[in-house]
Amino acid sequence: MARKRHTKKQSKSLSPTTTRKWLVGVGLVLLVALGVLVYVERHHLFHPHVSIDPARFPIAGIDVSRHNGDIDFERVAACDVTFVFVKASEGVSHRDANFKRNCRAAHAAGLKVGAYHFFRKGRDGRRQAQHLIATTQGMPLDLPLVIDIEDEKNDRVDDTTTRTRLRDMVAELRDNGHRVIIYTNGDGYKKYIKGHFDDVELWLSSFKNPDSIAHIGHRFQQYSYWGEVEGVDGDVDLNIFNGSATEWQQWLDEL
Repeated sequence: MARKRHTKKQSKSLSPTTTRKWLVGVGLVLLVALGVLVYVERHHLFHPHVSIDPARFPIAGIDVSRHNGDIDFERVAACDVTFVFVKASEGVSHRDANFKRNCRAAHAAGLKVGAYHFFRKGRDGRRQAQHLIATTQGMPLDLPLVIDIEDEKNDRVDDTTTRTRLRDMVAELRDNGHRVIIYTNGDGYKKYIKGHFDDVELWLSSFKNPDSIAHIGHRFQQYSYWGEVEGVDGDVDLNIFNGSATEWQQWLDEL
């Protein structure tokens, strides 16, 4: 009986023209996907949104640093912004490059001005306080000094040590006659502040309606990282004073 010949099937390969068309198609799909992501990010579709009732919380503010570039505070003040917290320093040596300019320009525009310090968990608290005091010396400040404590882009230090150093910084500032506010987010509040710094005024970063978290008793609330305010190029952090216009004035009178 004659044997059947078995021949291997040859695999078909894409022609160079077909390969180019396929690559072009994939590239177009990726470009469209990238465009969608950019649109979503630019319009903050994935970001939480808090609707603030201006009748309930009429005192609005922003916080800025050198990352916000050159700011026209006259235009900012015309947008019903009442106060601004300006980054002054961090750690024991760094100073924000735009601090003095921002302070003077904001003050000249009639805004109430405060200064904040990014707390480095790996640095001595009293030395950080002294650095903040030296940085803000002679600046036209109307509001208390702020200590910004958060974990993102910070040193890895245990919670107990962090609270001790934070307490040292608060004490040093108070010993030098300064009123103090602590800024933090929800995680920082639970880890470092709650039950440990109840005697210090709080500025809370939270994407929740202020009335829904009234039990925390925070003085200020940062409710957005993606605000748009005339006079500031790009996104800017939005804040409110947690109270009425009358309460705001009463608080200012106590400073």
